[in-house]
Amino acid sequence: MTDLRAYFQLDPEIVFLNHGSFGATPKPVFAAYQEWQRRLERQPVDFFQRQLVKELRLAREALAAYVHAAPEDLVFVHNATFGVNLVARSLALQPGDEILATNHEYGACSNAWELACRKSGARYIRQHISLPVTTPAAIVDAFWQGVTPYTRVIYLSHITSPTALTLPVAEICARARDANILTVVDGAHAPGQIPVDLAALGADIYTGNLHKWLCAPKGAGFLWARKEMQAWLEPLVVSWGYGPERTHFEETDFVSAMQWQGTLDFSAYLSVPAAIEFQHQHGWDAVREHCHRLLRATLEEIGDITGQPAAYPHDGGFYQQMAIAPIPFQDDLPGLKQRLYNEHRIEVPCTAWDGHHFIRISVQGYNTEADLARLVDALRTLLA
Repeated sequence: MTDLRAYFQLDPEIVFLNHGSFGATPKPVFAAYQEWQRRLERQPVDFFQRQLVKELRLAREALAAYVHAAPEDLVFVHNATFGVNLVARSLALQPGDEILATNHEYGACSNAWELACRKSGARYIRQHISLPVTTPAAIVDAFWQGVTPYTRVIYLSHITSPTALTLPVAEICARARDANILTVVDGAHAPGQIPVDLAALGADIYTGNLHKWLCAPKGAGFLWARKEMQAWLEPLVVSWGYGPERTHFEETDFVSAMQWQGTLDFSAYLSVPAAIEFQHQHGWDAVREHCHRLLRATLEEIGDITGQPAAYPHDGGFYQQMAIAPIPFQDDLPGLKQRLYNEHRIEVPCTAWDGHHFIRISVQGYNTEADLARLVDALRTLLA
């Protein structure tokens, strides 16, 4: 496989095993991003008034093909947290309504639901899914125990942030459809790490990040909604794309209202096709598989050191390029993270969740076997 390290701008002195937090953009994609910024500054009026509608449409078409959706059903947003906020603020929740999630959800997005519930009298329910997990069916059954006659929305991550667990989203969405429950999926870690087929997934609304595993520039995400869900979604910022005078934007009501939020730098959105093309040129299916093999071997080695049971079976699709390695309880977990960085020059998160402590390891195409060996050696020393 081609050595991809030269394509990234990461500090060569640091073993970077935290792609999952903010991503990293390859040089060719970053160059495309900067070129869009130069085009904007060269003639701002021409760019915004004559070029931008067409260019955004082309970028949406590329993204839509990538996630198997219609381009008129998705719109660019800054990130998945923005998308979740938009949905939570748009819903006309009533006292007693319940939003059912798991206890694996990302804290910032849970905050958005908590605020919406506090203002409406609804309840945000975190259904407990314990680790280690065993089978997708067991996860679905455990989650569905939280459904009540008051469940109006099911909100869950495609791949969870604290535990890097790929949830059986399609199965849960199918059950929810039969029960007439709205499904909102947070795909913050999915696009670029696993194939995303919105046509097959069955969610009502899906929002995802493109700056993480797809390696687009920061500030690139998207929101997709079924056509029958689009009418009640409201933009967080109302601008010229909203209302009857928006016809000169040449878009559907949904796209126009969500896409136009005043004067912004749209360069991150416009660079998404370059990110898709970069991964296509470098055979990203093989890259992902290589990363998964490195990660699996690393999890097994860390398990041998710690004696801790794995969080999920190594077969079965529970993790791809990001996973957690359980470690013994640490009195000073932030101190362990800092020592990994200061003494071993390894950037990797050490996290606490549900009374357990983990190392969350991300393996991207720029990582090598030597990077993972360095982490294993450092943990062998520090945990001893």
